[in-house]
Amino acid sequence: MTASIPVEPLPLRRDPAFRRYWLARLTSLCGSSVTVVAMPVLVYQLTGSALWTALVTVAEAAPYLCVGLVVGAIADRSDRRRTMIVADLVNAALLASIPLAYALDVLTAPHVLLVALAAQTMFVFFDASSVGALPAIVGRDRIAGAQAALFAASNLADLALPMLAGVALVVLPAAGLIAVDAVSFVVSALLIRAIARPFSTGGRTGDRRLWTDVRAGLRFVWGHTGVRVLTFAGLVQCLAGGAMVGQLVPWADRTLGVDPDDGRIGILFVAWGAGGVVGSVLFPRVNARLGPARTTLVFLPLSAAGGVAVALSTHWLVAAAVIGAWITAYMIVAIAQITMRQQVSPDHLQGRVHTVARVFSWGIGWPVGALVGGALAEAVDPRAAAVFAAAVLVFGAVVVWLSPLKHADRAEVAVDVGGVG
Repeated sequence: MTASIPVEPLPLRRDPAFRRYWLARLTSLCGSSVTVVAMPVLVYQLTGSALWTALVTVAEAAPYLCVGLVVGAIADRSDRRRTMIVADLVNAALLASIPLAYALDVLTAPHVLLVALAAQTMFVFFDASSVGALPAIVGRDRIAGAQAALFAASNLADLALPMLAGVALVVLPAAGLIAVDAVSFVVSALLIRAIARPFSTGGRTGDRRLWTDVRAGLRFVWGHTGVRVLTFAGLVQCLAGGAMVGQLVPWADRTLGVDPDDGRIGILFVAWGAGGVVGSVLFPRVNARLGPARTTLVFLPLSAAGGVAVALSTHWLVAAAVIGAWITAYMIVAIAQITMRQQVSPDHLQGRVHTVARVFSWGIGWPVGALVGGALAEAVDPRAAAVFAAAVLVFGAVVVWLSPLKHADRAEVAVDVGGVG
């Protein structure tokens, strides 16, 4: 009897199914990177209000808090391919309504905010389904390489597209740029439809009680010192990040003298993206030397120092430089949180633990920070939002240093807290 010879899978770059998946995500990311710049600029042009501009960030982040946990359960019970395609096409229609209303001279700020809220809700559906689909498409043994390729695409989009969008704003209306994002979602839907492989390897789980699972995740996060403290650090950073990014356009206008139509606004967004790229590159070496707990203890104070430097900036070049430095430290702390959770969470709790942490950071921290920053900017000045962000980071760094995290060592990340849930 002849022994069967195992067939090596194609490299990811030559795998047609993954190529289509990767191109779908890259296309959508490119369009969304343009909208990240265009939408707050558009609202600021329509209203001249810092608070209205901050509401864009609130609208984009609120769905994580309002529907994130429920959407995750729905996505696991639904056809992932169909969910992703429908989410993409609905997003395309929502975003296309903005340039259409602009062309008809009936566009209003509430219209833009409602689109931001609905589009982000659709993205939560897409994201929940795509996370589950990837292992089925590439196989579990190739997930690491696939994720590396996806993060590389995300970082490149965040780095290059905001600057190009800022330059494009000199000659094109912000509403016209949002049309680019609408087209990108249509392309993404077509690419996903063309993937031949199944998007699931198992049956649907319709008999699980959602809130029982959610409570188990909450118990684990609260019961593990390292995860609890780093979740707090994530909340602090997102409070500061939401306050600052929500006011970046008005702050640049009134503090740095960079008008919303000025191409230099894109450079400030690029500095934010570049800091994220540098932090992502530096993290593996830092983590290998310090571990996630000590990495947070070192880099959260550096993130706070960067936030203070941003609040003190008065020249756009200096502001771009310190934003890049701040976000480098910010990103290192953010990745440390994810690493800690992945190392200490039992396998059967991984998804719930990460979802709970994401709700605290993106569902609560980001929109609350944006709302507070907008209120301060409206009542005082956009610089007040930057001062608030810096103060939150300093407070968070002090609390983390006073917490039991400073006594953590490498043995802690190997703790098995099985039996929860």
